[in-house]
Amino acid sequence: MMKRLALVALMSLPVAAMAQDPTADTVVATVNGTEITLGHMIVLREGLPEQYQSLPDDVLFKGILDQLVQQVALEQSMEGKLSRHDTLAVENQRRGMVSGLALQGVIAAAVTDEALQAAYDARFKDATALQEWNASHILVDSEEKAKELKAQIDGGADFAELAKANSSDGAAANGGSLGWFGAGMMVKPFEDAVVAMKAGEVAGPIQTQFGWHLVKLNEVRVASAPSLDDLREELATEIEQATVQAHVDGLVAKATVTRPGEGIDPATLRDAKLLAK
Repeated sequence: MMKRLALVALMSLPVAAMAQDPTADTVVATVNGTEITLGHMIVLREGLPEQYQSLPDDVLFKGILDQLVQQVALEQSMEGKLSRHDTLAVENQRRGMVSGLALQGVIAAAVTDEALQAAYDARFKDATALQEWNASHILVDSEEKAKELKAQIDGGADFAELAKANSSDGAAANGGSLGWFGAGMMVKPFEDAVVAMKAGEVAGPIQTQFGWHLVKLNEVRVASAPSLDDLREELATEIEQATVQAHVDGLVAKATVTRPGEGIDPATLRDAKLLAK
């Protein structure tokens, strides 16, 4: 009698109260013994395009479950049939994804408001970072030619006219005018010379990878610093790149790495026929 009463009481409970709450490990389907869990479904839903996210839950549940069942069946149908190329591609994709996951936390910890502020302050701690210069130049292919033109300028020749007649770059038509530029916008030897000059001075010859320059500094001004919000994305990228590089370098330095392939002819990288051997 007691057992019958207990059974009646149990049958009167709602179904939800009888079942355990589902977890990520709850099996929602099996395909030839391979389990598909609720966790698989949740992760797949998170990666769906926005238009699918708004579908009713019952429609989405069935659609995702059907898709996973089909994917597992298709995966099983390829067992032992993947080419070497496809096997290696899957390995590369997994390695790339896991590598990205390894860096997510590192980046999140590095790109903080404090780090952005520090990077911003460091960029503008030097007044030179806020200076802008207006300069003109004459570009020629030899030091001798540059010295000859410099002597003419020192003797009173007009810089702009000499630039029009002798400079080999596109600024020649405008008398060598380069307009306004800030720090980091010109190659270093050129910028170093301009920073050391006073308005109205002509310097040179200065050698860069482009040739030999005579430089005339026309004007200097102090620009207003952009706000932190203006530079937030740029600074975040710089911090991220530096952090990622340092983190990866540290991991590689601690790892036991051998490179027996460094003696291989680099041209073999283009030989896809090797995958068929």
